[in-house]
Amino acid sequence: MQTLLPLASEIGMLLKARRETVAVSESSSGGLISAALLSVPGASAYYRGGGVIYTPQAFRGLMDLGRADMPDGMRSSTEPYACLLARTIREKLDADWGLCETGASGPDGNGYGDAAGHTCVGLASNGAGGPQEISRTLETGLADREANMRHFAVEALSLLHEALV
Repeated sequence: MQTLLPLASEIGMLLKARRETVAVSESSSGGLISAALLSVPGASAYYRGGGVIYTPQAFRGLMDLGRADMPDGMRSSTEPYACLLARTIREKLDADWGLCETGASGPDGNGYGDAAGHTCVGLASNGAGGPQEISRTLETGLADREANMRHFAVEALSLLHEALV
């Protein structure tokens, strides 16, 4: 958590100054993104909520999404999927920003053929200029589950931070 806390603190300060909020959907980071954001005093001013969307049951139950809601060919651990979940969590929790992380922390890859250390992060906003979504992919090349979880959380928080500055 020590590597995440300074970044989360800066994000919290920026969101509070802007009077904006964030909602989080994460999977292979296991809740580290939300934990980091919530470690900042006054987090209730900007953190709307989040969920660890790790299984199909969470996808259906927490996001209220099913296979029919996914465009043909879309799958987990991709940039389009990260944007879909970022947009969905933002809308569900009425936040200014939706942040998503989806990947394979390891030690093995996922069922789609992505190696351990693969994640995609997505960010959705609905600012004055209209809806915007950005995403990117990180490949750590590591099979270390805990290290990947930290790297994934840093990547997601970095994406949000870059959009805020």
